[in-house]
Amino acid sequence: MNNRAKILAALAAGAAVGVILGILIAPDEGAQTRKKIGKEGKKLADELKYRIRRGKEQLGDLTAGAEKAIQEKISELV
Repeated sequence: MNNRAKILAALAAGAAVGVILGILIAPDEGAQTRKKIGKEGKKLADELKYRIRRGKEQLGDLTAGAEKAIQEKISELV
């Protein structure tokens, strides 16, 4: 994992912790607080799923590009 990815992961984790702490500290009823936590948790899960899907797509693109470059080099050598 490169530094940029580590920084983004740390920022996302920090934001998640901040949201959860903010919800827990807010003076709402327990049921309302649990509802807010569930809603925010779903948002975070959806964002994580999106980022994983996007990462897989980028990895696939990178792999396809590498395969093409290797095939071109093999063709040059043959």
